[in-house]
Amino acid sequence: MVDDFEPDTSEGLDLQRVLGVVRRRHLHFLIPLLFGWAAIWGASWIIPPRYRSTTLILVEQPTMPKDYVTPNVNDDLQERLQSITQQILSRTRLLHIIEQSKLFAGDHAEQSPEAEVESMRKNIQIDLVQDSRNQISAFNLSYISADPHTAQQVTSELTQMFINENLEVRQKASRGTTEFLEAQLETAQASLAKQEDKIREFKAQHVGEMPGQLASNLQVLSGVQSQLQNEEDALNTTKQQHVYLQSLADQYRAMEGISKGADGSEVGIAALDLELEHLRAQLADLSTRYTDTHPDVGRLKGQIAKTQKMRDDFVANLKKQQASPEKDDATAVPVTDGPDSTQSSLLVQVQGQLRSNQVEIANREHAIAALKAKVEQYQARLNEEPVREQQLADLTRGYDQSKANYDELLKKKNDSAMATSMELLQRGERFRILDPPSFPQKPEFPNRLKFCGMGVAAGLALGVVVVGVFEFRDDRLYEAKQIRQIVEKVLSTGVTAEIPVIMSPFDEKNGRRKSWLGWATAVLVFSTILVGSAVSYLHR
Repeated sequence: MVDDFEPDTSEGLDLQRVLGVVRRRHLHFLIPLLFGWAAIWGASWIIPPRYRSTTLILVEQPTMPKDYVTPNVNDDLQERLQSITQQILSRTRLLHIIEQSKLFAGDHAEQSPEAEVESMRKNIQIDLVQDSRNQISAFNLSYISADPHTAQQVTSELTQMFINENLEVRQKASRGTTEFLEAQLETAQASLAKQEDKIREFKAQHVGEMPGQLASNLQVLSGVQSQLQNEEDALNTTKQQHVYLQSLADQYRAMEGISKGADGSEVGIAALDLELEHLRAQLADLSTRYTDTHPDVGRLKGQIAKTQKMRDDFVANLKKQQASPEKDDATAVPVTDGPDSTQSSLLVQVQGQLRSNQVEIANREHAIAALKAKVEQYQARLNEEPVREQQLADLTRGYDQSKANYDELLKKKNDSAMATSMELLQRGERFRILDPPSFPQKPEFPNRLKFCGMGVAAGLALGVVVVGVFEFRDDRLYEAKQIRQIVEKVLSTGVTAEIPVIMSPFDEKNGRRKSWLGWATAVLVFSTILVGSAVSYLHR
């Protein structure tokens, strides 16, 4: 029945019982604590150390303001960094660094190139640094290696690769943008030249019909119409003169067949007076419309002067004949310059004027025909002007679009060429080493101080587990309280007497020895842990 009895443990934590367990099981706790701590702490000294070399790369903005020179490369630094990182972490470049630095030459187990590249990628770390506006202002580049010199060397090579790759990427992108714009500009220039040739050919085919020549065409047409009117007026005058000269010639011819009377000279004088009156009437009519410098006015004045001279000559001949004495028929000499001969000379003159008048009429009719053709030509030009204006507008619209496209591409190309020059001179955005690759004095991994703390925690847990196992498997009773519970449970009565503990000298000596051994073990364990922690702190 005693074996089946289990002490009541529902009363919660009993400090006396805990202290009793500590007195009995302190060695079971201290020894696992020491071994657990020693195992983990010792592992921190066995694990190969890993050294981290870090450099800080500053992202410098372009030295030229964007208002003066606009960059022609991608402004998304994070995207460009990802692209550069992928290029640098490519298999070809990493294998070149691995072979040059002999990173995995000391490994006992040979790895494939792919495994070496993957291992190196894991040891590379890039951390972005952002400013208050959440823009990337710098980034940290680090590399982890078992050798501090190797870590620094590889970090330096990676840093230089980042700087060179950024310059190359920006310059290549800038040159590519400029070359693309140059190609587009050449295409636009060829299109613009075609449009200019079409407009030039169109203007050459339709000279005088362009909208810009409307005012000049109207002015020329008005002048030609005025000339036409003048020529028609002059033709009418010439025709009237022709009629008059024809009638005058007919009169002279009729006068030659009429016998001469007592004063037959009046017939010739009357005809000349009639002609003068007619010419003066024409002159008066022309003077109301033209000035004295007009050709028709001058011509009429000349005709009036000639006719007046003829009349004066005729009158003078008549007076001469009347003053000379008449002779006998037998002795008379035929007079050759009498009125009849004067009329004949006047007829000849009138006939000459009539021929000149006919030539003038023919010339004026020819001139009028030419002027009418010219008027029709300019009127046709004016009629074609709206059609040509629409056709020219269609051609000009395409030309204006091509010109605007060409001007825009030319401006972009010039701006891009300036930005490319800035990139080639390294005046654009660039990477600059702010902190050179560090030489690691202490390993980043393992952190021996941290391992020391982890060992203490593991030792404590291991000691508690060992003490619990021993207590669970021990069925002996160590407390009077447990005995009272058994007695009360089994005999249904209380304890009436107690037997005091009787210690023999051997038991006392053995107890003191165990006590000293426990304290010595505790001092040894905690001293060892403290010393190990101090060593770990110094070599952290």
